[in-house]
Amino acid sequence: MSKNSSLLDNFEVRDLGNLDLLARQVVEGFIIGLHKSPFHGFSVEFAEHRIYNPGESTKNIDWKVYGRTNKMFTKRFEEETNLRCQIVLDVSSSMYFPEVTKSSESYTNKLRFSALAAASLMNLLKKQRDAFGLSLFDETVNIHTRAKSSTSHYRLLLTYLDKLINNPERNKNTSAAQALHQIADSIHKRSMVIIFSDMFEAGKDPEQLFSALQHLKHNKHEVVLFHVVDKSKELDFEFENRPYIFIDMETGEEVRLQSNQVKEQYIKQMAKFTDALKVKCLQYKIDFIEADIHAGFKPILQSYLVKRSKMRG
Repeated sequence: MSKNSSLLDNFEVRDLGNLDLLARQVVEGFIIGLHKSPFHGFSVEFAEHRIYNPGESTKNIDWKVYGRTNKMFTKRFEEETNLRCQIVLDVSSSMYFPEVTKSSESYTNKLRFSALAAASLMNLLKKQRDAFGLSLFDETVNIHTRAKSSTSHYRLLLTYLDKLINNPERNKNTSAAQALHQIADSIHKRSMVIIFSDMFEAGKDPEQLFSALQHLKHNKHEVVLFHVVDKSKELDFEFENRPYIFIDMETGEEVRLQSNQVKEQYIKQMAKFTDALKVKCLQYKIDFIEADIHAGFKPILQSYLVKRSKMRG
């Protein structure tokens, strides 16, 4: 694996100025790693060729490739590759945690991680000539595009992601349940739906959120939920034992407290919330994957490939 892709996977990157370049580096590094791993069995099957199966017509065999490799591959055409993928991003203010400023030590947050993960998935989908769309939501669905596979479509979606990264906003609440119902009603053909969200809906009934996830499954979509978290801070509450002012990025509400006064109760409540989410996802046959923003992109791309191979199997 190249040094660049290794750095990217450890997220030692401060400049997200060229999402296309970064996405390509993430995908290329991932593919190189894939060929060296146990996953090479269902390797990334690109749209240009697929292995010839005995009994099929020989008219599309690529004899030049056969001459070089002594293996039979058939040329495949765009209409043969009909997977559709809708990538859904929660862009509410809680996704901008931890806050990234010019003076801060943090160089990534949940939104930046999700945007680059989404761009990398779109790059991979484009390589495979699968169609992909993008949905962005906070209190409502702000952007919802149809799934296409063209380069111009890919570049348009990158501009939406780029705008999010460069224009963080506080005090944007989330209504994931309402938005996911709306998105479920908007996707008319069976698709893979990939959601990036922390699923935080302060003060709202979690059953409404579960109902929205069930709605997506009811419409026969295959759903993958990447639960995007800063694990050390949001799940494990790893703060020094000193006074802090904690600010709700969605409401602006401030609370001053000593971290060890609430740590045990906080961890308990967060574990209860995530366990309930996992149980509901299992019940509805939704893939639940914890996406720690400091764990790199391999788990994201690998999970997508596993799901894709099942859908096309």
